Amino acid sequence: MENLAVLGVVMVLATIYGYWYRHRDGRVKSRSEGESRLRLDPAEIGPLGERATLVQFSSAFCTPCRATRVILSEVAAATPGVRHIDIDAEHELALVRKVGILSTPTTLILDSQGYEIARAVGAPRKAQVEASLAALG
Repeated sequence: MENLAVLGVVMVLATIYGYWYRHRDGRVKSRSEGESRLRLDPAEIGPLGERATLVQFSSAFCTPCRATRVILSEVAAATPGVRHIDIDAEHELALVRKVGILSTPTTLILDSQGYEIARAVGAPRKAQVEASLAALG
C-alpha cells in the first residue's frame, strides 16, 4: 500500500512539473529597463534588420527548431524591416557561450542596434513574437 502512495505522489509531482514546464517553454521574456542588455555585433551574426532581428539558435536534430524556423520566417516575411537569422549552435560554440544559450531552440529578439530586447527558450508562439516586435514601435 505504501508503494502505491509513493507512486501517487510521484505522479502528482511529475504532472505539476509538466504543466509548469509547458507553461514556461517558449514564452518570450522581455528584458527590463535596468537589466544589462546583451549586444550582438553584425560581424558575429551577419547584417541586422532595419527594425529588428530574430536570431534563432538551433541544432540539427531538434524538432522544435524546425517549427521555430517556420514561425520566425513567417514573422520576418510579414513584418517590414525584420530579419531572421538561424545559427547552428553546434558550429558557433563561442557565440553560444557568450550569449548564454543552454538549450535549443532559443530565440533572441534584437533591436536595430543589435541589443537584446527579448528572449524565448523553446518554440515561441507567433503572437508573442509579433507582440515583442510591436513593442519596439
